[in-house]
Amino acid sequence: MLRPLLLKLMVVGLLVLGGIAVFQDRLLYFPEGIDLPSLLAQTHRVKLQAWPAEGEFRGLVRSPEGTARGTLVMFHGNAGHAGHRTFYAGLARYGLRVILAEYPGYGPRTGKPGETVLVADALETLARVRRDFGGPVLLAGESLGAGVAAATYARAPESVAGLWLITPWDSLANVARHHYPWLPVKSLLRDRYDNLRHLADAKAPVAILVAERDSIIPARFGRNLYEQLHAPKRLWQVPGAEHDDWPGFVDEGWWAEMADHLLQSSGGWGSGASARAESALLRE
Repeated sequence: MLRPLLLKLMVVGLLVLGGIAVFQDRLLYFPEGIDLPSLLAQTHRVKLQAWPAEGEFRGLVRSPEGTARGTLVMFHGNAGHAGHRTFYAGLARYGLRVILAEYPGYGPRTGKPGETVLVADALETLARVRRDFGGPVLLAGESLGAGVAAATYARAPESVAGLWLITPWDSLANVARHHYPWLPVKSLLRDRYDNLRHLADAKAPVAILVAERDSIIPARFGRNLYEQLHAPKRLWQVPGAEHDDWPGFVDEGWWAEMADHLLQSSGGWGSGASARAESALLRE
């Protein structure tokens, strides 16, 4: 009687593992749709426009008042859509052209998200940015978007002047193992977003931001990524912040400091650290 019971348990276990493998996209991607007119109406107040144009929408763009000193392409996290990240558009006040890139299957764009799809689309976005605006181009990404940015850099390092990774992981497998220690996650994961591997040979400057109390991607994973990098690098830790609320823990001076840092990265690595941000900045 024990053998049939064990066989049934094995079958149930395999079905559970198979279900997780098949439906893991639903655990990783949480897209929210919106039609383009509604999106543009919501983001008009912060001077964001469709890019490259409404008929070939790939994201939202805000340009500085004067001549742009560089272009920052931001890849957002796994939930919502690009229109939920309008606070990044404020970096345009400091001389950056800001593009909030949108993924296939998110916002008004059609498609089904996945690592291969998102990275291929990001490479197309990068090529279009270079064609439309020239350089220098900085890639930024939050959470999942940090994985997209890192993988894009690995495939086109000559096109990228620097990286800004916000609440990143070292590898998705490590984060999955943290949340599901009872699962063989390394074997089950189809999309891996291995930032350690993608940035192993990085030479462009990398800025990393971690949230001290991050319960979704614990800060230790971002710090491990930072410690393993051989590229010029800097680490910011936002005290008291969670995964999504860190913008509420920094002030206007911090954004000015970050913009200054990114702009210097686009033309060569420099400090540019202000006294106000010094307490949050960890140097190598």
